[in-house]
Amino acid sequence: MLFDSHAHLDDERFNHEQDEVIARAAAAGVTGILNAGADMESSQRAVRLALKYPNVYAAVGMHPHDAKLMVNDDYDQLAAWACEPKVVAIGEIGLDYYYDHSPREIQQKVFIRQLDLARQTGKPVIIHDRDAHADILAIVKDQGKGIPGVFHCFSGSVEMMREVLKLGFYISIAGPVTFPKSVKLKDVAAQVPLDRLLVETDCPYLTPHPYRGKRNEPAFVRLVAEEVARLRGLELQELAEAATNNTKTLFGLT
Repeated sequence: MLFDSHAHLDDERFNHEQDEVIARAAAAGVTGILNAGADMESSQRAVRLALKYPNVYAAVGMHPHDAKLMVNDDYDQLAAWACEPKVVAIGEIGLDYYYDHSPREIQQKVFIRQLDLARQTGKPVIIHDRDAHADILAIVKDQGKGIPGVFHCFSGSVEMMREVLKLGFYISIAGPVTFPKSVKLKDVAAQVPLDRLLVETDCPYLTPHPYRGKRNEPAFVRLVAEEVARLRGLELQELAEAATNNTKTLFGLT
């Protein structure tokens, strides 16, 4: 009973292989996959995949990398997609100060407007945060009140995790938790309350050990869950059931 709470099955690295990839995920015990959009084109593909596969759901949104490309009509299109029954979130959205592919001021403006879109459509948000912890927290505290969501592929400290939890958000753990040097993330995975924990692959990126360097896929969320369970002293089944139930609760799938 596993749920990959964040994937990119529409990525070109999965071209013409979705059937096989989803079958392998099912064989590994993955009962659901949430495919997150990163720009307008990938959001549209996410919607199409969700309509095609019964156990795939979609999120739509503009990643901070491409925030500079956002135009007014795009917000209307995202709102329209959000009305589709299998579109369960706005995302992934947020800030990325590591690459700075879009100016930070524009990233912030687009992030805030998509938070407002989530509020208007009644959808939770999937937040991308890379090297932007302080600004992300400040914006969510000021502009995101009352909006549920998850900090996906969490990369902050235990102290930041506590701040995120105070805001009512979930924490999602991805493949880097399996890396030997990811001490900070292992601490977070061990300490986040079990009722606020999600697991994900972020495939095709961030492939967990021992497949690091190869293409990631939803079946590998099992490796993430196994490591988190080990860190917490839990059986895999208990961890998987809790994370899956949390995913369904957050995204209204119960």
